[in-house]
Amino acid sequence: MTALIPRSRAEVAPGAVHVPGWLAPDEQRRLVEACREWARPPAGMRQNRLPGGGVMSVRTVCLGWHWRAYRYHRTAEDGVPVKPFPEWLADLGRRAVAEAYGDAGGYRPDIALVNFYDDAARMGLHQDKDERSLAPVVSLSMGDTCVFRFGNTSGRSRPWTDVELESGDLFVFGGPSRLAFHGVPRTHAGTSPAELGLRGRLNITLRESGLSGDD
Repeated sequence: MTALIPRSRAEVAPGAVHVPGWLAPDEQRRLVEACREWARPPAGMRQNRLPGGGVMSVRTVCLGWHWRAYRYHRTAEDGVPVKPFPEWLADLGRRAVAEAYGDAGGYRPDIALVNFYDDAARMGLHQDKDERSLAPVVSLSMGDTCVFRFGNTSGRSRPWTDVELESGDLFVFGGPSRLAFHGVPRTHAGTSPAELGLRGRLNITLRESGLSGDD
């Protein structure tokens, strides 16, 4: 279906690029099926518990390195090895960075965080700063549309820009915006393309850890 008002590529902030509809429908379906496999035990999808005792409403599965607030590990909480990071996903990440910046610049992601949002899930404003590398973050969206709040590098207060990320959208942030605060204040239930067979939103973020195998 053609959008009534076409959405245009935009640089939301220096180094932060939104590319609507970047993933073709078949690529979205492949990623949704992959996410379903990754979500299965062992080291499957779970809700992270924060140091203060709170539990995140978003459910997450990790590839390559397992994230526990606020460090990366090679094993999940139960000691099971983290699922491997596939090379085809790294290739997709390089394509994404090249799309955003014109050149992949030697991008070598080795972490994926796969987040699932139901209609009640939220993600507070935060920085992606647990990696040693400041290479760009690649964000891929499938399923329900969300409001993605992209802020500044100084704190959680304004200014920020709210961007609607629809199924198939690409968002890349690096350079001066690499440590910008960002979050998801809401998801619009029932907006996922019917052909995906997905209720909710899946978001895959790719990063370079900057870690060695001994960390």
